[in-house]
Amino acid sequence: MKEEEKLIIPDEIISNKIYLIRNQKLMLDRDLAELYQVETRVLKQAVKRNINRFPDDFMFELTKIEFENWRSQFVTSNSDKMGLRYAPMAFTEQGVAMLSSVLRSDRAIAVNIKIIRIFTKMRDLLSDNLSLRLEIEEIKKKMNNHDKNIELVFSYLDELVERKEEKKERTQIGYKKDKE
Repeated sequence: MKEEEKLIIPDEIISNKIYLIRNQKLMLDRDLAELYQVETRVLKQAVKRNINRFPDDFMFELTKIEFENWRSQFVTSNSDKMGLRYAPMAFTEQGVAMLSSVLRSDRAIAVNIKIIRIFTKMRDLLSDNLSLRLEIEEIKKKMNNHDKNIELVFSYLDELVERKEEKKERTQIGYKKDKE
């Protein structure tokens, strides 16, 4: 049985470990280490030994401000804070994919495949959501145009009614019969 098939990590656990930082979907080193079942320091050492594989658009360390903002969003116990003495490394989807070449275990490869699939699902959901929003905006524009056209029709009808009321009895045109 393949490692990927033995891997039982619910999608929700992984998707809850994907954060939006700097308008990018990212995963933090400590969460990835937990999923790979390695220590965070081991993951960081592997990355530092292969730092040329991780350009800034694959991985970066959070700034002190980002780190404090991220920490303030979560109520963490003292044991959790022990692993947060240093700013974590944040990995983009490409950085997570690159981790499988650095961490060569079967589990790391299986976890990466699952993570990449979840990133892809999220991207698909966002793109579906965007296309729906565009369609709704198009419908709103059409409805707005229809509203304007209906108002115009009613204003023309009002003008016609006013003209009809203003006009007096008109003399009839056509053939007249002689009175006998």
